[in-house]
Amino acid sequence: MKNTVQLSAIALATLLFACSEKKQSISNIGIDTRNIDSTVKPTDDFYQFVNGKWLKNNTIPESESRWGSFNELDKQNKAKLLEILETAANDKTVSAGSNKQKIGDFYSVAMDSVKLNTEGASPLKEEFATIENIKSSDDLIKAIAHLHSIGINAMFNSYVGQDPKISTEYILQYYQGGIGLPDRDYYTNKDERTLGIQKAYLAHIVNMFKLLGDKEDVANKNAKMIFDLETSLAKASMTKVQMRDPEIQYNKKSLKELQSFTSNLNWNLYFESIGAKEVANVIVAQPDFYTELNKQLKATSIDNWKTYLRWHLIDGTAGKLSDDFVKEHFSFYGTTLMGIPAMKPRWKTALEATDKSLGDALGQLFVEKYFTEESKKRVNEMVDNLTLAYEERIKTRDWMSEETKTKAIEKLKKFTRKLGYPDKWKDYSSLEIKRDAYVLNALRANNYEFKENLNKLGKAIDKSEWLMTPPTINAYYNPPLNEIVFPAGIMQPVFFNPEADDAVNYGCMGAIIGHEFTHGFDDEGSQYDGDGNLKNWWTEEDKAKFKVKTDMLVKQFNEYIAIDDMHVNGELTLGENIADLGGLTIAYYALKKSMEGKPAPEKIDGFTAEQRFFMAWAQGWRGNMRDAFLKNMVQTNPHSPGNFRGNGPLTNMQEFYDAFGVKEGDKMYRPKAERAEIW
Repeated sequence: MKNTVQLSAIALATLLFACSEKKQSISNIGIDTRNIDSTVKPTDDFYQFVNGKWLKNNTIPESESRWGSFNELDKQNKAKLLEILETAANDKTVSAGSNKQKIGDFYSVAMDSVKLNTEGASPLKEEFATIENIKSSDDLIKAIAHLHSIGINAMFNSYVGQDPKISTEYILQYYQGGIGLPDRDYYTNKDERTLGIQKAYLAHIVNMFKLLGDKEDVANKNAKMIFDLETSLAKASMTKVQMRDPEIQYNKKSLKELQSFTSNLNWNLYFESIGAKEVANVIVAQPDFYTELNKQLKATSIDNWKTYLRWHLIDGTAGKLSDDFVKEHFSFYGTTLMGIPAMKPRWKTALEATDKSLGDALGQLFVEKYFTEESKKRVNEMVDNLTLAYEERIKTRDWMSEETKTKAIEKLKKFTRKLGYPDKWKDYSSLEIKRDAYVLNALRANNYEFKENLNKLGKAIDKSEWLMTPPTINAYYNPPLNEIVFPAGIMQPVFFNPEADDAVNYGCMGAIIGHEFTHGFDDEGSQYDGDGNLKNWWTEEDKAKFKVKTDMLVKQFNEYIAIDDMHVNGELTLGENIADLGGLTIAYYALKKSMEGKPAPEKIDGFTAEQRFFMAWAQGWRGNMRDAFLKNMVQTNPHSPGNFRGNGPLTNMQEFYDAFGVKEGDKMYRPKAERAEIW
């Protein structure tokens, strides 16, 4: 029966992939004009004009929180990855210890629902025993250290990263954490929606403890204690907006200073327990949080801490246990928080978990089979043009002094680009993956990542490291390394289409590249210099002018109503909004640069190259969202919803006005005095 289910899953995914490929072959290359809503003027709501019919005809699948361009490509990627995993799982000749054996065994055990439902939470019995055996504060610290080493981030969060002000050195960094809800505001806000979520969270904790065998009265008592403790930690935490400021989070402390202001936490014992040697300094990003944690370490009994750790262990592993735990976990985090009616099929969650735990092993097979060097070459050429266009734009900024321009160009020229996949793959030889238990494989993989991260201390900066797996449909800018990274997963239609005209590819993939470039010059990234150090390279006058420009974007996006009475948070989303506007602007001029010395492109489907450029941008952000997901996004996510990303930057660009004839009185029109022109 199990094999039949697996084969049905891959057959279904392959069929879906084939259908999507067929649809692409009969569509207009690059821009599918069948999605245009001709009842809407492009000068009134450009996003709706480009995507209206798609939005109407594409409902959100029952197992998803949203559905859009990223999800469509993800569906195709999953079909490819599933084929790789099924082949590995069923290969009887695979070598023990090989990457293929590891991804095959990880996936196979994750798919074995009969085994999972027979085991329940029993694979965690040793972990629960460790918690139960805590007798003293030192035992508590040892248990916390152990849980951190297997990926259970109870009490607080930490990792080894570059020192923001000495980018040539690694340092241990400590962050707020220890809560089960998405953000501090879910504990502190008192509106009706938040209170409803708090009530549901308490009920969820109760249900999880009951699944572990606790009686209802005990489970209710435990849930209230946990919620009160987490609320204390949440109240001392920074807001999402505050956490966008790297300077206020740079609090470097010696071990003596750290121990002094958190005297109830035996740091020497913690470092010894995790295997960190000769720790001289650390960075404490949110000192107020650790002050409160220090207070709670004394005020909270050992028995209550044991209950808290039981909760965070089961909360962090529930998705990899029997169906009763999986369903209860999904009921709260999926349905209550995100509004998702149904769980994903097992093969999808198993695939996602394999990618998370063994991303390089799976990614290596993915790029060998599906990624073309031609795509990498084409994208590399786009990066070249974007770099040239960015330099020219910097030189023409009338609000910047020559001194700051020079340093901005220096930073731009030091950008490192990573395209497709790593030059050096991770070595998983020390990671044991067996067919014993899904959750144990996941914890072993977490421990491997923990040790790999900790082993960076005292070593040279690894500039080859990737923070995303190759199949990932995303991209990022990393300030300490001053690098832009584009995995193979995003170098596919609709974001990059080798068959499409340049206007389409620059309007989508080019703008994404420009977006990541601009993160180096947004309100946060601009605080780092070309060597990745948190260091001011601006004149005070230029910083003030930059803030005036960015404040215009804050005001613009604050005015957008996402749903009901919830406005977009212009401060929280500022960095992404700067990157969208800058990235799209630079991509436009990079497109123009690519057209130099060539005949003007002919219209396609009645649209000029300039118009198709902007249409590709809006097409990339098409998507429908569930109300609960959208509300959570507005509250916690630094990205604006897709419709505002599709329209918002355009209202600031004269180039868009010229392409579509936007004039005063049109809804897309913004008076020149209110337009933000930054990069």
